[in-house]
Amino acid sequence: MSLVLVTGSTDGIGLETARQLLEAGHQVVGHARDEARAADVRRALPGLRDVVVGDLTSLAATHDVAAAVVAAGPFDAVVHNVGVGGSGGRQVTADGLERILQVNTVAPYLLTALVPRPARLVYLTSGLESRGRLRLDDLQHEDGSWDGMQAYADSKLHDVVLALAVARLWPGVLSNAVDPGWIRTRMGGPNATDDVADGAATQVWLATGDEADARVTGRYLKRFRVLDPNPQATDVELQEALLKRLAELTGVELPR
Repeated sequence: MSLVLVTGSTDGIGLETARQLLEAGHQVVGHARDEARAADVRRALPGLRDVVVGDLTSLAATHDVAAAVVAAGPFDAVVHNVGVGGSGGRQVTADGLERILQVNTVAPYLLTALVPRPARLVYLTSGLESRGRLRLDDLQHEDGSWDGMQAYADSKLHDVVLALAVARLWPGVLSNAVDPGWIRTRMGGPNATDDVADGAATQVWLATGDEADARVTGRYLKRFRVLDPNPQATDVELQEALLKRLAELTGVELPR
């Protein structure tokens, strides 16, 4: 039995991931952005061991979430599921960071850096990572016209870069990125082609599976299969450059 943290677990793929983990007999700590959402997920999944609360559009709140995670652990696995989509206009948080970047990239980076290393890390990405561009001089999309879907694709590439960088730097940790597919959720929309159960299954397997194929590291997977990621993700110089930029934005360096 493993103890697993699932961020963004109040609905969609995150909720289903937590549900499948519980049904498999594991202990699960969920995450919600506020107390109302925490109450919702406790009602939906009464078997949860705990729910940590904090809005990951805030650096201070992300630090608080990390402290709560440390208190609730140590964890065998962390599934970095939380994310926001690319619809709507450009939004800047109270920290002066573009919102998609802060939730999809900065939050998993900070939690990775601040929480003791689990045995396994899983970062949720998207097939749109193939369209992503690692623009270190404009991570926040301040230059030119706003393109929310490009900002989203870029953030999902960042997640793959982060997963592969952690796998390289922390050889004792199994760190992987997962494309869940186009899932019928609030974010994916009603026209999506895939069921939410399928969208969660690979993460659950990577977080807890005993099979040799589940105990891999530094991979990008979809539906249990290893795929080739965007070539930028495997570039060690770009990995290091992104880690440096994220450390500058947050004031927190990834432990080596």
